[in-house]
Amino acid sequence: MSFPFYIASRYLVSKKSRNAINIISIISIAGVAVGTAALIIVLSVFNGFEDLLMKLNNSFDPDIKVLPASGKTFVPDSDFESTLQTCDFVSSVSYTLEENALLQYNGKQVIAMVKGVDDKFFETTGLDSMVIRGESLLYNGKVSCAIMGAGVAYSMGVICDYLEPLAISVPSRTTEIKGNFSDAASDILKSVSLYASGIFAIQQEYDAHYVIIPLVEERRLLEFDDEVGAAEIKLNPKTSNDEAVKQLSAKLGDKFRILDRNMQHEYSYKIMQSEKWAIFMILIFILLIASFNIIASITMLIIDKRNDISILRSMGADDSSIRRIFFIEGLGISLVGAVVGLFIGGLICWLQMTYGFVKLGGGSGSFIIDAYPVAIHIVDVLWSFVAVMLIGLFAAWMPVRFVTRKLKDN
Repeated sequence: MSFPFYIASRYLVSKKSRNAINIISIISIAGVAVGTAALIIVLSVFNGFEDLLMKLNNSFDPDIKVLPASGKTFVPDSDFESTLQTCDFVSSVSYTLEENALLQYNGKQVIAMVKGVDDKFFETTGLDSMVIRGESLLYNGKVSCAIMGAGVAYSMGVICDYLEPLAISVPSRTTEIKGNFSDAASDILKSVSLYASGIFAIQQEYDAHYVIIPLVEERRLLEFDDEVGAAEIKLNPKTSNDEAVKQLSAKLGDKFRILDRNMQHEYSYKIMQSEKWAIFMILIFILLIASFNIIASITMLIIDKRNDISILRSMGADDSSIRRIFFIEGLGISLVGAVVGLFIGGLICWLQMTYGFVKLGGGSGSFIIDAYPVAIHIVDVLWSFVAVMLIGLFAAWMPVRFVTRKLKDN
């Protein structure tokens, strides 16, 4: 053990001659601990909401979505399908096609996004697990069915009883308008009729806008033959999304856009990340202000130990060694505060994950979850610890740099 470290450790744990210094040291450690705990808790809550959002999106969105680089549709020819089959990381592929349409049910009308899917859609996504009423059926016998978002179903009063058909209409792509538009309105609309088999609830973005129907019916509605809007891919477990996107981009070329889940919700993901790091910087600023307690504590300790400094100098200690003693003392305060804060923050997060004692407002059943979601990421813990120690480094350097020099001059 080095001489400066030994003296600094003794100063850290020993009782000071003036009680005010002990109190300020305790306040300094408490301030660092509270700030560090707040960092861990707030970042973990953001992680929890981010993980929850991704989990909900996973129920509707695929791991990878392949879209045409230009236009809204493409034909998945044999070359395209063989390319996907040669990728060993591809678990399943579902072809989809979507378009805005007019929905009519029992005299009520709503505009919604109608998404046609094939039979492998439920293998690619987890939508069937989010059905809250009825069943996740695209066909009931020979009858084509629709699975509706809860918001769409509620606005139209849809009941999954197979009694009242759901009419879906879009403007025809091929019919020419002749004469008066109002007279030809019924002729230019292409329509299909289905029965609601189930209602799903994921989140507002999907529940209030989407209706799922068979791809065959969607093509009939839009007057397409083999066109699709996207190829939705489920990856094998433990496959890296980045690597999958890279390989698919290389194999399919610039005719297609390859999107992973973050790219599919790029705007929302960037907003959440920006909010998270903005809060992180605000809390770091608060910790920086709290570090003035450390500066005050070290300054008063140096003044209190003037006699000790004189004795150490008479024993042969140089100014560099004396500065290191008080510098290590300041880092020790930050280290103790950081460790205590990490423990307290981690304990509170664990209690929330285990027992969920902090509830979301609005009463039971108003939200998808009852308590605030929490997820501890080791990267956030490391960043928080490094940030706290850097602030402690600054707080220890300031008084040591100037106060010891002034004592020497005196």
